[in-house]
Amino acid sequence: MINHWLALSRLPGVGPVTARSWLEYFKTIENLFAASNTDLQDMGINPKHIHSLKNINWKIIEDDLLWFEKNNCHVIALDSPHYPELLKEIHDPPIVLYAKGNINILSQSQLAIVGSRHPTVTGKELAHYFAKELALAGLTITSGLALGIDAASHRGALASSGKTIAVLGTGLKFIYPRSHQKLAEDIIKEDGLLISEFSPETPPKAIHFPMRNRIISGLSLGVLVVEAAVRSGSLITARSALEQNRDVFAIPGSINNPLARGCHLLIRQGAKLVETAQDILEEIGISIQPQKAGVSSSFTQEPVDLDPKLQRVLAQIGYEVTALDAIILRSGLTASEVSSMLLPLELEGYVRAVPGGYMRF
Repeated sequence: MINHWLALSRLPGVGPVTARSWLEYFKTIENLFAASNTDLQDMGINPKHIHSLKNINWKIIEDDLLWFEKNNCHVIALDSPHYPELLKEIHDPPIVLYAKGNINILSQSQLAIVGSRHPTVTGKELAHYFAKELALAGLTITSGLALGIDAASHRGALASSGKTIAVLGTGLKFIYPRSHQKLAEDIIKEDGLLISEFSPETPPKAIHFPMRNRIISGLSLGVLVVEAAVRSGSLITARSALEQNRDVFAIPGSINNPLARGCHLLIRQGAKLVETAQDILEEIGISIQPQKAGVSSSFTQEPVDLDPKLQRVLAQIGYEVTALDAIILRSGLTASEVSSMLLPLELEGYVRAVPGGYMRF
């Protein structure tokens, strides 16, 4: 009975590991709720939890079911055929998943993409690019709907008409951050999915976001970290992935970029360094023809038949932000000469003006 699963998931102070131990002992959730106080005591359940089991507020459960019915949402219990098999393998899979959208994509091969909430311009472009290419190759892109890399990843998947799953750190009644309400709607509109382990009315709480990270990795074949500080939620997700025996991928960056240090740490610890989407596809064993799927061999482009003077200026611009003064100093040209050459380089797509200067991409 789905109402029993909802009731179990709402028991205060009872996490997934404890709940699963009860279910293993009583064999079925119906047996658990039908058990006498003596049976519950024999299993070792403490009096506080026994009291909670015997005094369920069924009105709240009925309200949950009514809300799901009205909002075209789903409750996916641990024994449901829709519950993703990979997620069942982790140490503490949620007892129930609350979902809105296309629950069928939970059974599809997924790749998680995570990273900083405040990435560089390049970081956002890389996340968008990798998500788009991997979605074109048939992977569902999973992330956390957060600012920065998460949002860029969801949008990259949508840009290729691919599928994407957003794992929330709130209940489904709350979209956090609020600025991503439209993005959440777009995900549903494009046959994607929003999921959460938290009951619908759960507001944003700091403790919930690290908890949801294990679900992001648990659903996926691997996790790609685009940009991350050494101490960040993205590295929590990567550690969860390692504990769950998932592949971890990381994109290297400039040693001058603090947001590259988390990726470099992961690489030193054994994460796979990746430069292209094809690197990931080959590692997880997905065979694809790049020219058919659109999986490019490189994100960057090399100058082709570029005027020598333009090449001279381009050579002074790094893949990190390069200040205009630095370009002038390195090139030995005047400010007006450099400015006149930057415009055609922008128009040709070799550089981009960003806050603080220019960068190649």
